[in-house]
Amino acid sequence: MLMQAANAVRGTVPATGRSAGSSSLLLTENQSIGGPPPLMDKLTLRERELVLKQGRRKVLNRGQTLFSQGGRHDGIWLIESGRIRVFYTSPLGREITLAYWHVGNFVGGPEVFEGTVHQWSGVASSNCAVVHLPGKELRSLAVEIPNLAIGLIEGLTFKGKCYSALAQMLGTRSITQRLAHLMLHLVELYGVEDADGTVIAAAFTHADIAHMVGATRQWVTISLKRMQEKGIVLTKRSQIVVCRPDVLEEMRGQALD
Repeated sequence: MLMQAANAVRGTVPATGRSAGSSSLLLTENQSIGGPPPLMDKLTLRERELVLKQGRRKVLNRGQTLFSQGGRHDGIWLIESGRIRVFYTSPLGREITLAYWHVGNFVGGPEVFEGTVHQWSGVASSNCAVVHLPGKELRSLAVEIPNLAIGLIEGLTFKGKCYSALAQMLGTRSITQRLAHLMLHLVELYGVEDADGTVIAAAFTHADIAHMVGATRQWVTISLKRMQEKGIVLTKRSQIVVCRPDVLEEMRGQALD
């Protein structure tokens, strides 16, 4: 299962996809995970005001870094608008996308207070606004507002399940299977019917796709070109059109590398 979410990786996604809502986008086949619980949903109006009063609002342009792997950690960021891509960079410089987080979610974990360093990085994948809740203030708020503490626990639990499922997917599926799996679920999330098939109404670069399936950009480019030659997909105005989802289903079910 590919969890619904952070819409496009680049630019703005038309509100024409088949799914809606604020969730997450990551590579996983675990359908039991469900959706992430928005941090502020269980809070009363007064409690929300108390939390936001302690926050510091920040606006980011697409591509701007919110926090960096190895950098000093202090609290979390609540996403008010836009999408944040969270990714890990290996010692050799390879990136793997962990998730895209959308409105209502928070980023900056697994630590939520202060005193450590970030385990991965976060960058704006679209223009967005976030509210920074510093660690010291967040700790005090969690003591004062039980539902906020429960929301933090539930959010961290969900993220733990997501990243565990991602590791399982990367370890048990071939790259070709993961690519087919990703294409099918992007159709499910952002698919718009077209004369040639189903358009994935979100602007993903080959590098973006590579970071999600754990491959190189060159491998993704070559693989999509081969799929196009076989009539499985079609590149159209910088978007991907899926013409033969039945073939992708077959590819997803067997190791072809």
